[in-house]
Amino acid sequence: MARIAVTDGISAEAKSLLEKSGHEVVVKFYSKKDLESGILSNFEAVIVRSATKITAKVIKSSKKSLKVIGRAGVGVDNIDLEAAAQAGIPVVNAPRASTQSVVELTIGHLLSSVRHVAKSDRSMRDGQWEKKQMKGSELSGKSLGLVGFGRIAQGVGSIAQALGMTVHAYDPYLPSKVARNQQTRLHKSVESLFSNCTHISIHCNLTEETHHLVNYEILEKMPGKSLDGVKCGNHIVNCARGGIVNEDDVLKALNQGILSSAALDVFEYEPVPKGYELCQHPNFHGTPHIGASTVEAQKRVGVDIAKNIMQILNGKKCDFIVNKNLL
Repeated sequence: MARIAVTDGISAEAKSLLEKSGHEVVVKFYSKKDLESGILSNFEAVIVRSATKITAKVIKSSKKSLKVIGRAGVGVDNIDLEAAAQAGIPVVNAPRASTQSVVELTIGHLLSSVRHVAKSDRSMRDGQWEKKQMKGSELSGKSLGLVGFGRIAQGVGSIAQALGMTVHAYDPYLPSKVARNQQTRLHKSVESLFSNCTHISIHCNLTEETHHLVNYEILEKMPGKSLDGVKCGNHIVNCARGGIVNEDDVLKALNQGILSSAALDVFEYEPVPKGYELCQHPNFHGTPHIGASTVEAQKRVGVDIAKNIMQILNGKKCDFIVNKNLL
């Protein structure tokens, strides 16, 4: 039996699965001070989401007891992978659980952007009936650029193609045959991608390489006019990780008309403060990091991470160790 700390919550099904396997599950949020003081030294495993930061200091204070760190979700930028590897602690995630939920939210943001759904709602709440001002454009016939082409991006691309869009992608780590099999044009540079697409969706990890990858200079390259001859403007959506998009540059591009719309589910610093300037722009709409916030995804992610944690604790092979190359 192991003691497992769950710091950011988990589904009832996942908690039950762990307990039925004989483990003690403690669901409690710990402050940064608690974590750094070694509170996790009382546990063999910890499961976190995005709120808890497992830093090198936290790992150092708990490495004598911790056998595994679990991220209930995809992104692991809140965990120091190298420090965990040096301490001999595998880090596992649950990359498949939220795929469909994030795909659907991305498509929702794309549709809302080009049809002014959020903007129209705000206008009507103010007592306005701005039918003429809310003329939008169709997604059909437009070029969608995907930054990163993993599971979620491929899911978005599939739906986009069903809507009549041409799909492009930039992913320097992707075998070209994967894109070909998905009827997707693979670009050799992010500059080429943006130059050929009026609609962009972000689907890569946040790393030193991708931090502020989307900036003013790259946004300036977007054509504003689609291959079907429609002046549809430029649109960007980010449901991946905050920090990939330079939010100050997005605001500048919106103010200058380079971008016609921007929609973000993730932000560099969360939660965003009240009155955040980007959120006040009429051509911006956002959601508070809800990509995986569906009943279905929360159940899947909890069960998946619980199974991965138990595999490690039982000394079995796990296919979802994200720092295995560092061990």
